[in-house]
Amino acid sequence: MGGGLSGLPVIYHPDYVTPLPQGHRFPMPKFQLLKDLLLRDGVISEGQIYQPGCPPREWLELVHDAEYVRAYCDGGLDAKAQRRIGLPWSEALVRRTCTAVGGTILTAKLALNHGLACNTAGGTHHAFPGYGAGFCIFNDIAIATRLLKAQNLAKTFLVVDLDVHQGDGTAWIFQDDPGVFTFSMHCAVNFPGRKQVSDLDVPLDEGTEDDEYLTKLAAHLPGLLAQVKPDLVMYDAGADPHRDDRLGKLAMTDDGLYRRDRYVLETCLQAGYPVACVIGGGYGKDMRALIYRHSYLHRAAVEAYRKYS
Repeated sequence: MGGGLSGLPVIYHPDYVTPLPQGHRFPMPKFQLLKDLLLRDGVISEGQIYQPGCPPREWLELVHDAEYVRAYCDGGLDAKAQRRIGLPWSEALVRRTCTAVGGTILTAKLALNHGLACNTAGGTHHAFPGYGAGFCIFNDIAIATRLLKAQNLAKTFLVVDLDVHQGDGTAWIFQDDPGVFTFSMHCAVNFPGRKQVSDLDVPLDEGTEDDEYLTKLAAHLPGLLAQVKPDLVMYDAGADPHRDDRLGKLAMTDDGLYRRDRYVLETCLQAGYPVACVIGGGYGKDMRALIYRHSYLHRAAVEAYRKYS
């Protein structure tokens, strides 16, 4: 594990990017491009970057069925299961998938120590114990949460999932776990077609704009923090509620996304609750614009870290 001693901890690994077939709609290059943008714009320095490793399979099996973990990691998934995931299997993608899970685990542990930490990947919330879906193979938020509980590092968690798609896998995994409160605010008419039941779901109408979105968020978050009193907040800061997102169906602006992330982080930190951040979904033909939308999380986090650390 590398990393600096000062400044917001940011987690990245070169294995976050692996080749996909030409024209595939999953924007795989964005993870490295996001890290490069943050460095180029001076948002962070190289010394703030921590590099994760791959977790052992036993950690993955804290959430996922052992047979599913084995089949995926060893290349034994059937064609139907592969289609449901939407990403073609390769040894490099296995390494990428596991490293990203390791990144969220490291993000969570650093957040406990520093008050705030941000991954440059993560948010694979459509993965269920026995299968993957929607570009999600292993549920990094759930694995990190279960591991921290198993290692007695934290007992109570609040998952704040603001990806445009409901965090259905996360909701299902923690449906009977009183130590994990799942909150998902998402587009009602978007994927997944069959929603699960989070502890709190806030479905939004198609075309919801900044002010309505932020008003609804502000109506729930402070009360949830006071109710749950989490040892750690797991924040999925999807950039896909943006009006230009290919898979979004909401109508937030760049300014709205930045205000959202700043609000979540400052509300949590001001109340004394540490936050581990993952970037969630984001899809667009204009890669430069997409990367900038993702970077609002880290820009807001740097400001919040300076203010409250």
